[in-house]
Amino acid sequence: MTENRKKHGNVAIFVPHSGCPNMCSFCNQRTISGQSVQPDADFVRKTCEEAIERMTVEPQNAQIAFFGGSFTAIDRNLMISLLQAASEYVETGRFAGIRISTRPDCINEEILEILKQYHVTDIELGAQSMDDRVLQMNRRGHTAEDVERASLLIRQRGFSLGLQMMVGLYGENPKDIPLWLPEKSLSERTMKTAEKIAALQPSCVRIYPIAVLKGTELERMLVSGMYFPPDVSEAVACCANLIEFFEKKKIKILRVGLHASETVEEDVIAGAYHPAFRELCDNELYFRRILRIVSSNADRIENIYVNPGFLSKAVGQKRGNLAKLKKLGYDVRISAREGVAPGDLEID
Repeated sequence: MTENRKKHGNVAIFVPHSGCPNMCSFCNQRTISGQSVQPDADFVRKTCEEAIERMTVEPQNAQIAFFGGSFTAIDRNLMISLLQAASEYVETGRFAGIRISTRPDCINEEILEILKQYHVTDIELGAQSMDDRVLQMNRRGHTAEDVERASLLIRQRGFSLGLQMMVGLYGENPKDIPLWLPEKSLSERTMKTAEKIAALQPSCVRIYPIAVLKGTELERMLVSGMYFPPDVSEAVACCANLIEFFEKKKIKILRVGLHASETVEEDVIAGAYHPAFRELCDNELYFRRILRIVSSNADRIENIYVNPGFLSKAVGQKRGNLAKLKKLGYDVRISAREGVAPGDLEID
């Protein structure tokens, strides 16, 4: 592998809205994907050819990924034609496999057999929540049991399982109407979903803090005063907890936050969208670690050292971690030092 090659990568092909049996409260796939045109087999081939020309990963580490909509619920002939076009590139060694995302209630033995035939290797399920009432309130059209059933089938058939969850859905905040009884915090509700997701033994997860988009049911509920989405700071605190939790479970986190794009930024009206959301979560995790150290060694710590590649995370966006520490009475310096292991902290 040459030095400028990355370890992994996807060629993303979006199938917006196609196959979805209903419109979820949060959904505007055109905004999320930046695409409204349905792909066909020729589009798949063209996209793959263009990706090969500018490939920055080794073929054995690259996948063709069908995202958006509900891939296994689209017209069966269309699904097979897309898979056939993609599988040509897997069979000739130009890509390692195919990744798809779909709904938990659109997985069965027959579908898995088709996916296996066309070299699909990874299946991601949009679980979003493992609380049936939250799922119902957000018009998901499936249950937590559907997630459990589909996850078991996927793993039994030898596919790599990925699960996606959302933070801040309607009904997760005690302020939302109708009220929950007994009252629990957003963080407590979200962690319950995370625990149930981890129990399904996925190889990876994606965490999406809620962003209220124009033209969605959440927008209507927000305007009517029924829904109170978390803001960026509340979602960062919650997602930082989730990152710690999944990392302890050795479950890979593929993404935290929506992919930044012009269409998303134009259509977000509330919620927890930030173009560098994962970075904010990493800043928060470093702040917590530094605070634990200085609060237990306040008399002797003046300098904290980190690996040069992690300095920006430790200092925080716009030096926010330093400002928060100073506000709490800790006047410390955070500097880069060669030889500090990535992710570690050294003090003197």
